[in-house]
Amino acid sequence: MMYSDVTVHTRVHAVGVEVLIPKLGFAMNEGSIAQWLVADGAHVAEGQPIYSLESDKSVVEIESPAAGLLRIIGRTGEVYAVGTVIGEIS
Repeated sequence: MMYSDVTVHTRVHAVGVEVLIPKLGFAMNEGSIAQWLVADGAHVAEGQPIYSLESDKSVVEIESPAAGLLRIIGRTGEVYAVGTVIGEIS
């Protein structure tokens, strides 16, 4: 399921764009990575689904905020606070 109304906040650094855990709803404070949809080191396109995020109410596919090479930091099954950096795109 694609969640097109998600605002994925990103931070741009000299090394690239950080992939963050987005806030999917007003009460959401954390979520877990259900599955990475691309491999570490893969080239991704902006808008391409890159991982599934599970919150207490749903599982949604989160799109890449930029094009480039994805470096995965976050681990599948782990719970992260909203705003946590889980990957980088360079």
